[in-house]
Amino acid sequence: MWAESHAGSPDRLVNALSHGLELSVVSDKPSEEPSSTPEIPDEVWEQFARDTERDIRGSAPKEPSARARLVTERLRQQEARGELPEGWRTNPAQGATERAGRRRRLWTVIGVPLAVAVALVALKPSLLPGDPFGSESDTAATSPLPEETAAPTGAPAAADPETSTLDEPFAGSPALRWADGASGIVLPKATAVGGIAEDRVETALQLTKKLLVGSNLDPKTVGGGHPAAALAILDPKQPELLDDLNRSLATPDEDHDPLSMFSRFDPADVRLVGDVIKTRGRMTFKKGDQGGVDVRADYTFVYPVVRTDGSPEVARTIVRRVLEVELVDPARYVATPGRLNVLRHDRDVGNTACGIHDGYLHPNFPSAEPTGSPATGPTTDPYDRSRELGADGSEPCGTVSRT
Repeated sequence: MWAESHAGSPDRLVNALSHGLELSVVSDKPSEEPSSTPEIPDEVWEQFARDTERDIRGSAPKEPSARARLVTERLRQQEARGELPEGWRTNPAQGATERAGRRRRLWTVIGVPLAVAVALVALKPSLLPGDPFGSESDTAATSPLPEETAAPTGAPAAADPETSTLDEPFAGSPALRWADGASGIVLPKATAVGGIAEDRVETALQLTKKLLVGSNLDPKTVGGGHPAAALAILDPKQPELLDDLNRSLATPDEDHDPLSMFSRFDPADVRLVGDVIKTRGRMTFKKGDQGGVDVRADYTFVYPVVRTDGSPEVARTIVRRVLEVELVDPARYVATPGRLNVLRHDRDVGNTACGIHDGYLHPNFPSAEPTGSPATGPTTDPYDRSRELGADGSEPCGTVSRT
């Protein structure tokens, strides 16, 4: 039977015999060596079968419920109508990953400049606004002061004790923050007063400023020349004033001192450092006793100078002037139109030699021997603009606490 079924197939016969021989060998002569593969317990196989069945069941596709199909159809219709936001199908985990990536890129862009800024502030805290560490910043220490609109209540605070130089002649002085020259003479807004028209008030203010500039800021006047610009503002019909001033300029002495009205330095002795004179003060007006505009001006001028012998040492002289003038109504009083009557002119000079009456200011330099007579007046702060000046126009020559 077996032979018939395999007749004509020699190869099959050989294979069959070979398999039979192999089975026979295995069954008759089993290997005496134990198998190196450990036998797996039945309970392990059972647990493996259960886990495999559960995983297969969990991963098998499920038919969506009727509610799920309804929700899917509604979302599909909303998407077709454009009612859903862009990217609504995105995987939430993928969106969170993208947001985290954007945050990392943002911190990269912001973090590096921020780290640099922190390092710069650590090296120089004054770069921070508002002075958070309690020390005045460089900008605040040198920024211009606002204009003076009322009488100060005291002297300005002490400045850093810096030495003035040719490049920084106002170093260590409160005047460093004052305005330069004529820009420090800020006129109040002109308004009609006591029946006097606004334009006449404006004329009185402008003439007062010209007088202050010509007397204290004009390079010709400060350099010891004749103060022609200032004299041209004064009314020639005012008794004695112009005669007295002209005489004091021509032949100065103790009783005829041009410094009572003008700030002048001897060009053979000193010269101004640069072309900046610091100025600070205020101006007010009211109706005058002669039917005109009465203007009161209170200004301090700071002059940095050096000796003409080539020394680089800088000294400062501080001159405060209180001036009261009136633009008289020429229709009612004897007066020249467009000229001022001087009612009062007081002065206070800080850092000039005492007892010299040659018509010039003589600054004292720290390295030089004092000149002139010994000081007889008290020690004062020349920057203190809250002090009242003498009503007689004279101040005793004293010493100054700073320049």
